[in-house]
Amino acid sequence: MIFSIFAHQIYQDMAVTRLKRKDRRNHAVANNKVNAIKILKQRPIIKLVDVEQIKASFAK
Repeated sequence: MIFSIFAHQIYQDMAVTRLKRKDRRNHAVANNKVNAIKILKQRPIIKLVDVEQIKASFAK
């Protein structure tokens, strides 16, 4: 068997292409999760607001 050194680990030559593709897919999944969390953090928190109570506080 022919071996090559890739990223300080030894892989068989036949498997390098598949590992690179898997690595890209793993990075894409992680990036999608990070972006989803960032989008969720940007949304304002919706709280139940009593409009009548706010109006009454201005009337005082």
